Amino acid sequence: MQKTQVAIIGGGLAGLNAARLLQAAGVSFHLFEARDRLGGRILTVDGAGRPAEDGFDLGPSWYWPRMQPAIGDLVADLGLAGFPQAADGDMMFERSLREGPRRYPALPQDPPSMRLRGGTGAVVRALAADLPAGRLHSGRPVAALALGAQGVTLTLGGAGEAGGEEILAEQVIAALPPRLMEHRLRFTPDLAPETRRLWQATPTWMAPHAKVIAVYDRPFWRMAGLSGSAQSLAGPMTEIHDASTARGQAALFGFVGIPARHRAQVGEAALVAACLAQLERTFGPEAAHPRATLVKDWAADPLTATGADPLDAGHPAPAAVWVKGAWGERLHLGGSEVSDSEPGYLAGAVSASSRAVARVLRQMG
Repeated sequence: MQKTQVAIIGGGLAGLNAARLLQAAGVSFHLFEARDRLGGRILTVDGAGRPAEDGFDLGPSWYWPRMQPAIGDLVADLGLAGFPQAADGDMMFERSLREGPRRYPALPQDPPSMRLRGGTGAVVRALAADLPAGRLHSGRPVAALALGAQGVTLTLGGAGEAGGEEILAEQVIAALPPRLMEHRLRFTPDLAPETRRLWQATPTWMAPHAKVIAVYDRPFWRMAGLSGSAQSLAGPMTEIHDASTARGQAALFGFVGIPARHRAQVGEAALVAACLAQLERTFGPEAAHPRATLVKDWAADPLTATGADPLDAGHPAPAAVWVKGAWGERLHLGGSEVSDSEPGYLAGAVSASSRAVARVLRQMG
């Protein structure tokens, strides 16, 4: 059985930041990510849906360094560059299909929403590049945790030879949403009932949502004096923004307002057609003919959402204690949802993972 001082479950921003801090403290770790890629809900792709270094963000796009110093400091430490969300020009507002979209002067943004050059995936690439590749294990889901006198035994899931492998860790940092962890992992002994109820009741940020991106040859809306921002009460997208990359690849994206169960019923093709029709009536005929479209329905992603998430679009709330009972001295939650500040956001992932590492280091003496 392989042994390590700390096992990290989850290879998103929180898990990678925890690994970075442990390495700086000279503590050995192994990180296990169920997906075949690192990043978790951070997903930056090109027009064909492939991971890209100057792509479009299907997950989180924005951060606010003045209000969220945790993520601002990390971006600076990693030597990454940000740029403000495109906001010059008028915005569009649609009250109903009968009235049609109307044009209004845009309100100034202070502080501005910031995006990363290279997409949000740039922070994932930068973190992973500074960590030993042999300690980052993608495509290795954790199926079960067993608490013993020497620590926690993690059983890895999956088919073939990888399935059933066991890892013994002195401490565990779970950089996952609590609800997802309660749903997917087996615990021996079982979690305390109040802990299980708390995890079940904690919404997973982004899990009920879907994003649609339309990629164009040029940012034609800017030439018409529009910012690319729009709000709609008619839908299917409730909110639309300019998603063009720092290098000038033109795109618009929108948050879909149709509930997850209805999205599943209509299907992706019909959803995209309805979104393009909305873009056409909002920004003109050219918007109906993108060179590519991208869709990410996080509610249909089993490594993000559970059956409870499409019914619960609330925001995660802080809790005094996330792990009670026998597990409290070995298991430390470090995902964004458990952050005391900015839960669910990129900044929350940095803050929560930093606190989890501090608890682990105190526990290890």
